[in-house]
Amino acid sequence: MLVIQCPWCGERAETEFNYGGEADIVRPADTEQLSDREWGDYVFMRKNTFGVHREQWVHTHGCRRWFIAERDTRSYQFTHYETIGESGKEAS
Repeated sequence: MLVIQCPWCGERAETEFNYGGEADIVRPADTEQLSDREWGDYVFMRKNTFGVHREQWVHTHGCRRWFIAERDTRSYQFTHYETIGESGKEAS
């Protein structure tokens, strides 16, 4: 079983969480001016990182809060956690 460290609740089973996608995606300011291709790129195109990757997670079956986690996609090991808008902590 994979254990994820919620910044508020502590260590919990992976089954309590939901993955929210790549972190740090910035929504375009004027979406009405985007072409279909530009909008499609924003909505669907993501990195396929081999190594450390920043992701959004939500503690669905706990505090229901969102946070950012850095995870190594090669080993699935979490290396860093942070609440949104704050600097983070190293994973223990």
